[in-house]
Amino acid sequence: MEKQESAVKLGSQTKCICIQPGLNLRTILSRSTAMQAHKPSPAPGFSSANYVPGYQVPYGHPQHAPGTYQGVTGAGSYGFQGQDVRIPEGFAFPPTQNQPIVSERTIWMPVPPPLPNCPPGLEYLTQIDQILIHQQIELLEILSGFETNNKYEIKNTLGQRVYFAAEDTDCCTRNCCGPSRPFTLRIIDNLGHEVITLQRPLRCSSCCFPCCLQELEVQAPPGTPVGYVVQNWHACLPKFTIQDAKRMDILKITGPCVVCSCCEDINFEVKSVDETATVGRISKQWTGFVKEAFTDADNFGITFPMDLDVKMKAVMIGACFLIDFMFFEHASDKQQRTGVWQ
Repeated sequence: MEKQESAVKLGSQTKCICIQPGLNLRTILSRSTAMQAHKPSPAPGFSSANYVPGYQVPYGHPQHAPGTYQGVTGAGSYGFQGQDVRIPEGFAFPPTQNQPIVSERTIWMPVPPPLPNCPPGLEYLTQIDQILIHQQIELLEILSGFETNNKYEIKNTLGQRVYFAAEDTDCCTRNCCGPSRPFTLRIIDNLGHEVITLQRPLRCSSCCFPCCLQELEVQAPPGTPVGYVVQNWHACLPKFTIQDAKRMDILKITGPCVVCSCCEDINFEVKSVDETATVGRISKQWTGFVKEAFTDADNFGITFPMDLDVKMKAVMIGACFLIDFMFFEHASDKQQRTGVWQ
């Protein structure tokens, strides 16, 4: 038996229908009308115009080929669409441990976990055996000669900032007393907390007055002394003793006879109490002729044993600042001290 084809107009469309023998045209039209009557309605959000069951995209949404992950190049074929997720303005993530923190183009050292028997904020020092101290250049001080508060960046060997130090001294003291001025130096961490305070009283720094030599107190946290840096009298060499909170001698520091050099670093050796073994070093780094001649911004490097008590590491940082003020901070006449007698 042969099938017959007839053109039937259904609504606005004309379809070609195969008619089997034994079926009349009325029966075929009634079945087609019944199928259109049971046509499922489009889902909410879909356009009803020319709706055909199957893959559809909500009205007004961009259409993409199915099976492709949108928004990521080369992501492969997936059965879903990526959405643009944005962080609300003003929202700030809390510091994450073991992740570097970027703030104002400055990369801070990752926040270490708290440790027992460790002053808050000194946990950073348990992970490093070397730090770099960079003094910031003050433009006002260069142009006018007006002494300003010193500011320092304390970094690890990766260039990540560990602490930021700022001097807190009044204008009259800075410009009248010069490098011999008493000062309070506040050291803050990447959370803005003051973790170390250095206090230097007004004392003499010349060997002519051995009863009133330099001393620096280190507090961590502020208000709790953890150690001291005490200058020792010597006829030729700059010498210091690092003491703990009970005034017990822990380490010795010995510098060169002439604290002045050109094109090379100046080293202060950190030794054991009996001065038989060298355990660390405080180095004044050569920064170039122009910077050395026209500014008092200095760079220092400090090395110490990894397993050294963090409190003594903090005291060594204090010793570095004391050495900077005593020997490398220019006076108003731009003359630098060259030894313990000057």
